[in-house]
Amino acid sequence: MTSVASVPLHDEFELVRDGLLAHCYRMTGSYQDAEDAVQETYLRAVRGVAGFEGRSSIRTWLYRIATNTCITALAHRSRRVLPAGLGAPATDPGVRVYSDESIAWLEPLPDAVLHHDEPGETVVLRESVRLALIAALQYLPVRQRAALLLREVLSWSAAEIAETLGVTVPAVKSLLQRARRRLDELDLDGHRLEPPDLEFERALLDRYLTAFEAGDSAAIRAVIHDDFSLEAVPHPVWFKGVHVCIPFLERVFATPGWKIRLLPTRANGQPAMAGYDSDLRADCLWVLTVVDGRFTRATKFENPALVTAAGLPARLPV
Repeated sequence: MTSVASVPLHDEFELVRDGLLAHCYRMTGSYQDAEDAVQETYLRAVRGVAGFEGRSSIRTWLYRIATNTCITALAHRSRRVLPAGLGAPATDPGVRVYSDESIAWLEPLPDAVLHHDEPGETVVLRESVRLALIAALQYLPVRQRAALLLREVLSWSAAEIAETLGVTVPAVKSLLQRARRRLDELDLDGHRLEPPDLEFERALLDRYLTAFEAGDSAAIRAVIHDDFSLEAVPHPVWFKGVHVCIPFLERVFATPGWKIRLLPTRANGQPAMAGYDSDLRADCLWVLTVVDGRFTRATKFENPALVTAAGLPARLPV
């Protein structure tokens, strides 16, 4: 059994930090909240290290602390959503698009924040933070969410989950049953993604990115599905179907002074692109979903901090 005496807590924490960040992100649906939870986990571990008895590995102990840190943080918070989770899409491409910062919005997770040395483990981490999955998990009550993630992602036993959540094993089984039933109702299978072909996805992204920078709606149409959807956080209005999305994009491209620069990246294990405004300042991060060789969804997050979190500059050189 690993002991704190044999492995300094800080060293062990750094070894599992990426996994803890991904776990806290799956719990909270927010990159910033996940970062805060990971820092709080470390502080709680430091304060409680004298009482660590070695009945589990330090890794398991840290995940237990992280889980309960998230549960506490989420006790009085609304579930985070994407625009599509608020209601039906707009049918008029000319509708007024407005911001609403009062809504608890879902946030993306830039792939660059996961630095694990083992490529295989990094792939697993990134596959488990796909945007559609994170959005679906937000529909689960927090303890159901925790039980499901500990079981399905971390492969913990019912007894380990019960100890973490402070409940009985039968209670854990009930939580899991209800969580799986709720996800089935959400038809998550219809949103499952095939394993990424990174070379193909990058080529497809380059086509979309080039077309977007040029304001070429015909070239965009060639790489998207008929049911393509456009969402932009923090805007409740969203669009679905090329008959609405393409006219909306053409309206955007025709805006006087419209100009954008885009750089390729990845977020949530998916193709992404960072947007820079006409002054070459970081403006937003787009996350795109690929299904059957074309894009089926593009979600824009208007938060410059996400661009720098992705390892990209806050401003491009002139």
